[in-house]
Amino acid sequence: MNSADVLWVLVSSVLVFIMTPGLAFFYGGLAKRKNMVNTIMSSVVLMGIAALLWFAVGFSLSFSGSGSIIGDANWFFLNFPLSDSTLAPNTMAFAFFQMMFAILTPALITGAIVERMKFSSLVIFVTLWSLLVYYPMAHMVWGGGFLFDIGSVDFAGGNVVHISSGVSALVLAMVLGKRNHYGKATYHPHNVPFVLLGAALLWFGWFGFNGGSALAMNELAIHAMMTTNLAAACSMLSWLLIDKLKNGKPTLVGASTGAVIGLVAITPGAGFVPIWASVIIGLLASPISYFFITVVKAKFGYDDALDVFGCHGVGGIWGGIATGLFTLKSINPAAAWDGLLFGDANLFLRQLGAIGVTICVAVVGTLIAVGIASALTKGIRVSKKEEDMGLDHCEHGEIAYPAFDGMD
Repeated sequence: MNSADVLWVLVSSVLVFIMTPGLAFFYGGLAKRKNMVNTIMSSVVLMGIAALLWFAVGFSLSFSGSGSIIGDANWFFLNFPLSDSTLAPNTMAFAFFQMMFAILTPALITGAIVERMKFSSLVIFVTLWSLLVYYPMAHMVWGGGFLFDIGSVDFAGGNVVHISSGVSALVLAMVLGKRNHYGKATYHPHNVPFVLLGAALLWFGWFGFNGGSALAMNELAIHAMMTTNLAAACSMLSWLLIDKLKNGKPTLVGASTGAVIGLVAITPGAGFVPIWASVIIGLLASPISYFFITVVKAKFGYDDALDVFGCHGVGGIWGGIATGLFTLKSINPAAAWDGLLFGDANLFLRQLGAIGVTICVAVVGTLIAVGIASALTKGIRVSKKEEDMGLDHCEHGEIAYPAFDGMD
C-alpha cells in the first residue's frame, strides 16, 4: 500500500470503530428501559476485551501462518519484523482495520440474549467465542485458510462477521431460554429515536466496513461504497412497503431494521457484484429476513430477542448466496469465476459450501464457549427476580433514566 492507501485504511478503521457504539444505541433503543445500560455495556465492553485480545493473539491466529483452519503464534503481540520498512506500517494498518471487525462481530451476538444473561458469563463467552469461532473463520476466509483455498469469496464479512454471529446468537438464545414473560405481553422498543441513531451510525460506518475492505483508495472502494448504499436504501424501502401492506403504517423501527439488513446482505458481495445487482440484493433482503423473523421464529418459538439471527444470520446467508449468483470477475479478479447468473456454477457451489462450514463452526464453537462460561459462573442466566428488576440495577447498579418513575 502507498501512503494514500494506508490513509484510506486508517480512515475506514475509524468508520468501522463507530459501528460498535452505533450498535449499542441500536440494540439499546430496542431493549426495555430497565435493561438499557446492560444492553449498551454488552457492546461497549468488547471495545476493551476484543481489542486487547486481538493485540495479544487474535491478529496472529487470523492472519499469520499457512494452516487450513487457524494461524500460528508468529505475530503474537503484533510482533512484526520492524526491520522491513514496507511490511511494518502496511501490516499494522491492516491489523488496526481488522481489529475493528474483531470488536464489532461478537457484539452483534448480544442482541439475541438481552435482558437475561449474567454479565460475567457474557464476558467469558465472548472471549472464548473469539478464539473458537471468529479467529478460525477470519483465517479460513481471509488468512489463506481452507475457504480461501477452495475459491469462495467474502468481500467484507458475510461469513466471518454476519453468518457466524447470527448463527451463534441463535444457538446461545436457545441454550439460554426464553425471557420470563416472553409471548405473554406486548413488547415495544423503549426508545425509537435511539434505534434510528444506532442504525444511522451503522450505515455511516459501513462505508468504511465495505469500502475499506478494498484496502486501497481506488475504483473498487468506490464501487463497494455505491453498492453498499444502494442495497441499504432498497432494503429499507422494501421493509417499509411490507410494513404498509401488513400493518397499514410504515414505521421508523422498520426503516432502521430494513436498512441494516440491506447492509448485511451486500457485505460479502459489495466488491464483486455489479451495481445493478445491489438493488436486487437489497430489495429481496428485507422480505427474506421478515419471513424468518415473523414466521419461522414464531413457528419454532425461540427467543432471539432483537432478531440477530433473522437480520445478520439470514441476511448474511442471502448475501453469500447472492454473491455466488451475481459476481463478475471483471469487477474484482480476486474471484476465480463469474456467478451462476452468468453461466458458471463453480463459485455458487463454493459459496454454499462456505456457508455450511461457517454454520458448523459457529454452532460447535458457541456450544463449547457457553458450556465453559456456564461452568465457570455457575450458570449463565440471571435469576427470575433479577430479570424482573432489570439488569441495569442488578448487574451494574446504574439506571439509564433515574428521573423516570413509570413502569416498563
